[in-house]
Order: sequence, then structure tokens, then C-alpha cells
Amino acid sequence: MVDLTPFLPGLSPVQGKAVVARFDGGRLSSEGGLLALREIERRLGLADRLANCLVDPRAPERIVHRLAEIIRFRMLMIAAGYEDGNDADALRRDPMFKLALDRLPAGEELCSQSTISRLENLPDRRALLRLGRALVEQYCGSFRAVPQRIVLDIDDTFDRVHGGQQLRLFNAYYDDYGFQPIVVFDAEGRFVTALLRPGKRPSGVEIRGFVRRLVGALRSHWPKVEILLRADSHYASPEVFDWCRKNRVDWVFGLAPNAALCRHVAALEKSTAARFKAAPGRGKVRRFGQFRDAAQSWSRVERIIARVEAGLEGTDTRFIVTSLEGGRAKHLYQRLYCARGQAENHIKAWKNHLAADRTSCHAAEANQFRLFLHAGAYWLLWSMRRVMPKHSVWRVMQFDTLRLRLVKLAARVVELKTQVKIHLPTSAPDQAIFAMLLDRLPRLVT
Repeated sequence: MVDLTPFLPGLSPVQGKAVVARFDGGRLSSEGGLLALREIERRLGLADRLANCLVDPRAPERIVHRLAEIIRFRMLMIAAGYEDGNDADALRRDPMFKLALDRLPAGEELCSQSTISRLENLPDRRALLRLGRALVEQYCGSFRAVPQRIVLDIDDTFDRVHGGQQLRLFNAYYDDYGFQPIVVFDAEGRFVTALLRPGKRPSGVEIRGFVRRLVGALRSHWPKVEILLRADSHYASPEVFDWCRKNRVDWVFGLAPNAALCRHVAALEKSTAARFKAAPGRGKVRRFGQFRDAAQSWSRVERIIARVEAGLEGTDTRFIVTSLEGGRAKHLYQRLYCARGQAENHIKAWKNHLAADRTSCHAAEANQFRLFLHAGAYWLLWSMRRVMPKHSVWRVMQFDTLRLRLVKLAARVVELKTQVKIHLPTSAPDQAIFAMLLDRLPRLVT
């Protein structure tokens, strides 16, 4: 039989020998690391958890691709760097993706892009509420024991859109149309939930409603857990203060400076600037102060901490407000509040490395479901990173680097009568790490 696969043009010879290449390798894949992601997903059971929240309207006798299988395929695609659902039309024949979904390489193909699109448009608002609670269940199940306190970082991020999607709104700051979803992580980077919303700053009433539902879902699993919220200044609203105080929720929020706040620290700013001027060679001078004050809309005075820093550029003053009565001002600002900056890295991993801003569906419900699917992919890579040795660089590696090093592995798949052989590259630079990862997977908390 004549092989009609064309040769690749434009290849230069090596030491006088012609280089001949064509796509005729058979059952080869560039996704050998799906071996590990498959085992992680099986232990987490995340696809089954999400699928149980949906009602399948299809006739049972005609179902070829179960909802859990479609969700698992989509999450693995995103984790492997294929955020576009159209890629399913090519990847449905990939032998490693087939193995990851418990199908033999010679077996039936996986679902197509159209099937994934129908899945994304399946959930209604009630189903989305169930899916949100399922993600909270996943979060709570990732602990070995009930924690005494959890720290939740709440933030929002702008998501540009390029069509007529529902809920899109023009944002003057970003000078573009988009969404501004609220995203929640805990202090260790676990994904808690995400809420699709219009591209504007959330109001105090909206934040209070979101926090109420989130805390209610968490307390349904852990009734006695202490919760600390961290967020920037536009989450510091009286509605949030009052609700949190009545429901045993602590907070540390940024506070936008104003003339009234600056009057409290005028003397501290002056003395800090004088200290720097006296010894500029020692670098910036940073000092802290605290006082109690209340805006006109607040129901009571709150503890406010000021950080004053003097340097060559002048004096810079920042404020935070907290419900915590104990603790030194310096510790609360530098060690507790500033640690929320790590949430920006988590958002970066979810939004950039996993392309969570691919919200191009017309319906808002479909785009909300996409956020949840990308959250599932985040859990896969976060869990892969979590089982690595605690003080190794792999424990803090970015998702895109982790994917490049441990997922993008060439693999040749050979299906025999009694087994499936997977041949990985002999020259792979991280063979020992990949073997260690598989060996440490039983330590994963599920």
C-alpha cells in the first residue's frame, strides 16, 4: 500500500544526510503526562461530582458520551493547554486522551466540539447553584481534618469579551467591554468558587449576598470553623462589616485613603519623613500606627491600621480596616494582609495559564459553567503541584511551566492483547520527577 502522507518541506540536511519527516508515526501523542492527570482526577472524583449536579435530557439508550466523560475530557483539555473547545475535534482521536477517559486507543473516538458546546449550554441557574456547592464540597474534601480557621482571599478580575454576550458591560477603567467575575481562593491556593458578573465594581449589597451564600455553603460542612476574609478596598463596605460581625466572620480589608484618615497619621507621616531625611543611606523608613474611626455610612467605629513609608519618592501611606482586636499593627499589615497578594498569582494561573477568560458563549449560564470547568482544571494542576515535596521548586512552580515539564511528554501507545504499553522518551529531562509524582499520588487528600 502506498503511504500518501506528504513529506514536510524545507528541512536542511545534517552532515550530508537528508532529513525526511512526515506525520506517519501512528499512535503517538504529545500528552504523555495525562497519565498523571488521569490518576489525579480519578482520586478527586471531580468530573463525577460536577456531572451529578446536572440533569441529562438525552434518551439513556442513545447516550454514547456520559456527562462525566464529557466534563472529564474538557477539564483535561484545559489542563493540557487546549482551552478552545474546537480542539476536541482533533484530540478525540488522541490515544493518550482516550486512555485518560478509560477508552482503548483502538476504541471509539471521544466526543466532538459540538457535544461539548451542548454540555456548556445545558445548566440552568439551579444547576449552576448545585455546581457551585459541588466546588465548595471539593474544597472542603481537600483537607485531612477540619481546620480551626480558614483564610479566604476574595478578588475580582476583568475579563474582556469581543461579542454580544449576556452580562457584558463597558468598563471605563479598562476602556473595554467585559465581565468582572469574583474569584475566591484560600491562603494555600485552593480554588473555592467563582461568580460571573457584569464588568463593574461590585456594590456592598452584592458582596454581602455573595459572602452570605459562600459562608453558608462552607458552614454546612464545617459549622464551627473560623473564617477570615481578605480583600482590597472596594470590599470594605458597611453592609459587609455588619453581616460579618453578626455571623462570626473576621475580615482584613484594604481601605482607600481620604482626608479624614490622613489627619490621623499626619504626625506619623511627618516624623517618618524626618527619620528618612536624617539617614537616607539606610533605605526606606516604614512605620505603623493604628486608630479607630468610622465613615458616616458605618454603623460603628472600626480598627484602622496605617502603614507609612518614606523614601526618595516621598511619603506613601496605606490603610487597612480589620475586625481583629488582637495582634500588633505591623504583623497584621505585613504578615496577614500583604499575604493576600499571593491571590494575584492564583488568579494569574487560573486566568492566563488555564485561559479562564475564554468566556465567548452568548448565554451567561454557559459562561458561568465555563468558569467552573476551568476551576476543575485548576484543581488538577494544583493537586499535581501539591503532592510534590514541600520545599522543592516543584511545589511553587507556575502552571504553564508544570505543564511544559510534566504534561507535554511524547508518548507512543501500543495496544496488545492483555496490556497497553506506553513508551515515553528516553531523553525526557524530568523522568525521576514524573516517577516520583506517580509514587506520591496516594498522599493526595480526596
